Amino acid sequence: MEITAAVTEAPGAQFVLEEVELGDILPDEILVEIAAVGICHTDLTGRNGHLPTPLPAVLGHEGAGIVERVGSGVTAVAPGDHVVLSFDSCGGCQECLAGHPYTCHDMFARNFLAERPDGSTSLSRHGAPLHSHFFGQSSFATHAVASERNVVRIPPEMPFSVAAPLGCGVRTGAGSVMNTLCPTAGSTIAVFGAGGVGMSAVMAARVVGCTTIIVIDLVEARLELAKELGATHTVIAGEEDVVEVIRSITGHGADYTLEMSGSTVALRQAFESLASGGTCGVVGAPPFGTEMGLDVNMLIAMGRTLRGIVGGNSVPRIFFPRLIELWQDGRMPWDRLIRTFAFDQINEAAERAESGEVIKAVLLMPGFDQR
Repeated sequence: MEITAAVTEAPGAQFVLEEVELGDILPDEILVEIAAVGICHTDLTGRNGHLPTPLPAVLGHEGAGIVERVGSGVTAVAPGDHVVLSFDSCGGCQECLAGHPYTCHDMFARNFLAERPDGSTSLSRHGAPLHSHFFGQSSFATHAVASERNVVRIPPEMPFSVAAPLGCGVRTGAGSVMNTLCPTAGSTIAVFGAGGVGMSAVMAARVVGCTTIIVIDLVEARLELAKELGATHTVIAGEEDVVEVIRSITGHGADYTLEMSGSTVALRQAFESLASGGTCGVVGAPPFGTEMGLDVNMLIAMGRTLRGIVGGNSVPRIFFPRLIELWQDGRMPWDRLIRTFAFDQINEAAERAESGEVIKAVLLMPGFDQR
């Protein structure tokens, strides 16, 4: 079948909407008509050539829509179900079987190499294969091919534009707090970066009972919104000594910090802002190959922990329904982060997201503008 997709032709190139061919789905695959898709920092990193994702390709990994067709082996969803798409995993390795699909042994290949495990693709253009299956979906398109492992049903009354960011940004930020750091009530946390992931972490920190929530960012408007969403203190990066400000607020350093921006400068500050015994979660992803030095004795002598976090360490089928309930109750209002754009405005949306003007850009597909 013929679909419309935003093709990334080469590193740094603009997205180009093209008609491409989508082939038959396999027995374990699901065809989803995409209604809305969020733009994530990882999509822009891939477009800019900072991921090992081969180009040309169709990116996009925060899709939401309606199941149109399922393979003969699929039982978890049926045509007509409303779903949100997330990361892919193999389902059979040691980590997947232990309930940790976010550290699947095949995570890298299934999510970054933009092809099926057998090397094939679901998309073609002018008779030639086009890289697809980015994060098991490639949802910058009117239709996407996914699997049972990365599709989660959502309530039919939930707007697709609100559901889409669950696929990565919201689950990553909220999960970093709720699933990984697991702060106790009354603890202190500092969040570096007030984008969609950071803001989701702020809301989650309030939900779990952190009483001191410090947010650091370069954009004052984002910090103002962070206060409305749960931040007790804000710091403008670059204008203040962030480490000293955090220590002056907490008296001893933060119990937990989260680096969400991908900046090595911010990561060092997040680590140095920790109290003794504190944990720094590393979420923001700089280009592959980025390195940073730390004083090892500051890690050992103060009993600090530096921990990498993948997608909020979340199991989508378990975690998404919990987040949806919190959203329905008004306790996780991530819809306040969203600005919607028509699909053909993808380059404008990407530019505004990359500049920081828009926290979470969500693209609406033709025919779904009011959903």
